Amino acid sequence: MYFSFSLRFSFCSAVTPQAFTEPKEHTVSTEPRINDRIRTPHIRLIGHTGEQVGVVDIDTALRMADEVGLDLVEIAAEANPPVCKIMDFGKYKYEIAQKAREARQNQTHIVVKEVRLTPKIETHDYETKRTQVEKFLKGGDKVKVTMKFRGREQTRPELGYKMLQRLAEDIAEFGFIEFAPKQEGRNMTMVLGPTKKKTEAVAEAKAARKAKALAAAETMDGA
Repeated sequence: MYFSFSLRFSFCSAVTPQAFTEPKEHTVSTEPRINDRIRTPHIRLIGHTGEQVGVVDIDTALRMADEVGLDLVEIAAEANPPVCKIMDFGKYKYEIAQKAREARQNQTHIVVKEVRLTPKIETHDYETKRTQVEKFLKGGDKVKVTMKFRGREQTRPELGYKMLQRLAEDIAEFGFIEFAPKQEGRNMTMVLGPTKKKTEAVAEAKAARKAKALAAAETMDGA
């Protein structure tokens, strides 16, 4: 009885919260090393005006940076020896962040729009749908055109096929058939791709808005 109690006590005392403490995560900095954080004995140095100083020891490089009141920044750690430049590190970080912001603003996302038709669509409704497709393609987006068959229309899929072909011909100036018409149950789908790249479409839209704003400003000044 005493032996059993001792075993239970030993096991419980051995299993403590500290025994299962998870290891601490170490955060890896993505910023370049600067000044005394650079541990390499020798580096290839670029001066603050952009001149190639050459390979120097780290103490000499730090002294040169200190003389002009700037930082020594490691810009190519993978090189042998590492490449460092004398610069204003705060200004450098700001410029990097600015470029990243501009890159995000210039990113474009191609969107797949969808337009639905029926084989017996009225003429004015067809023109409305065609205008929608043209608008999407002009904006640099892809368009999925879905032909929906109802009731007995399912026995005449060629009517839907001809309608999709007609639409593709009508918008040929702005787009092309990326995926040919394909029957999928009660529907037939076709994907149209824009002839103009998304980036070009976005740039043109911005230029148009700018021209419109300038014209409105000139009108107000003339008044």
